[in-house]
Amino acid sequence: MDIAQAKRKENIAEYILYLWQLEDLLRAMQFSPEAIYSQLVAPRKIDESIKHEFLIWYMDIVNLLRKEDKEESGHLEHTLHLIGDMHNLHLQLMQHPIGAHYRKTFAALEPQLPMLRGLVKKEDICDTELCFRALYAVMLYRIKGETKHAEAIKDTMELVSPVIAELAAMYGKVERGEVDLYKDM
Repeated sequence: MDIAQAKRKENIAEYILYLWQLEDLLRAMQFSPEAIYSQLVAPRKIDESIKHEFLIWYMDIVNLLRKEDKEESGHLEHTLHLIGDMHNLHLQLMQHPIGAHYRKTFAALEPQLPMLRGLVKKEDICDTELCFRALYAVMLYRIKGETKHAEAIKDTMELVSPVIAELAAMYGKVERGEVDLYKDM
């Protein structure tokens, strides 16, 4: 809860990836309140009343996964909507003067999108979601310690990370009112 709140304020991309990882972690715990408490809540050095709030927060995510019929796989609509918002920003940056640097960053990635789409095996997703799925796959490979995908991981990080990092930074600026996308149009 506290990590998610901090990531949401600081970096939307890290927030989304954190929630995706949390979804998988909760699934691995089979949504068991006891396992969630013992593994995610009890080890925290916080007041007992706050521990209860943390457990409720985790169980709220469990309930959302169940409600959205995503007990086995898939990602919460909340994160997919945020990615949709980021993709809308991507489309605007591809058009408006303020996106000049972003367009250069994205241009390095663009020729690799068909290959990434083939690896992710999802044809019906936008480029922004594709990038998130690629980053999440890299994260999982690293967690598992898989080295057979080392070259693909390196390529993905070199091409996708800068695009998502710049998009997330711009998203934060727009959200905080620090940037006007329509200025100087």
